[in-house]
Amino acid sequence: MATPELAPRRTIGGIIAVWIAAALLGLSIGIFVPVEWRAAWLIVGLGGCLILSFAVQLGYGRSQGFTQRVALSVLGSLLVLGVVSAGFGLATIIPA
Repeated sequence: MATPELAPRRTIGGIIAVWIAAALLGLSIGIFVPVEWRAAWLIVGLGGCLILSFAVQLGYGRSQGFTQRVALSVLGSLLVLGVVSAGFGLATIIPA
């Protein structure tokens, strides 16, 4: 029989941390990677966010809702990287 946790830690912080990491990763890819390689590196960055989300959620040590938390982290990372990618895409077609 398992004993219930008295005060479980909130897991939303780990989800938002992965989103912030995705934003920083997307911005650094957009700044340091040449234009023709950005799409490929953004896919690699999303894979890194997937591994990071697994690591963060495994660090919490709670099995309840693990799949939902990882899915929310990865989906948020996908949206963040999509917005960053759209921003850099618009920046390349708009003349300065």
